[in-house]
Amino acid sequence: MPAMRFYVRWPDGHTSDCYSPSLVIKDFFSVGHAYALPDFLTRVRDAYQIANERVREKYGFTCSQAGAQLDEIETIAARFANADNAEVAVVEFSEPG
Repeated sequence: MPAMRFYVRWPDGHTSDCYSPSLVIKDFFSVGHAYALPDFLTRVRDAYQIANERVREKYGFTCSQAGAQLDEIETIAARFANADNAEVAVVEFSEPG
């Protein structure tokens, strides 16, 4: 199963390097696009749900690294929950190989 990394820029300007066990992230986000924080969270949760289901179908269990990554994304996003017009930008996709 092809895993990938994607990079996001948070409202405070810092960038996170995020792991996904599936390329499905590319179905939910576009490089160079900024998403309102609630929309970003909905999309990333949906993408990780699909990615984990793909892992479960192939291996019989979900990806613990993906679960930890989603937890980290949720924790960072919580810092901006009360910020007006907070957006998260997708800055890069990186696939192995």
